[in-house]
Amino acid sequence: MKLELFLIPTRDLSASLSVYRDGFGFTELWREGDTTAALTLPGSDAQIMLDASDPDAAPGPMFVVESVAAFHSARPSTLTVLAEPSEIPGGYLATYQEPGGATIYVLDQSTESAPE
Repeated sequence: MKLELFLIPTRDLSASLSVYRDGFGFTELWREGDTTAALTLPGSDAQIMLDASDPDAAPGPMFVVESVAAFHSARPSTLTVLAEPSEIPGGYLATYQEPGGATIYVLDQSTESAPE
């Protein structure tokens, strides 16, 4: 399990980018259409993902695992399932709530095509 990034839902991607990229000095790493952008602070491995596709989603860490299906079946009993594993571009995603109430996301990149 690896912490990949921290999800920050937003109602306005452009406005959020002006804060994190233009105001705080984050570097934009990639963008998915007009709704999602990943950024990092220079000199840091930490990433955030601004996402306007579901502005009411809970913010939280996104962890990458080898297989969401395997994680889901062996998950700690203390995790409450908020969203069963579902297919996303490049793999699968599941959403859980830990006992303290925080939301965590677990994803894999199992269907991402390998480089040729």
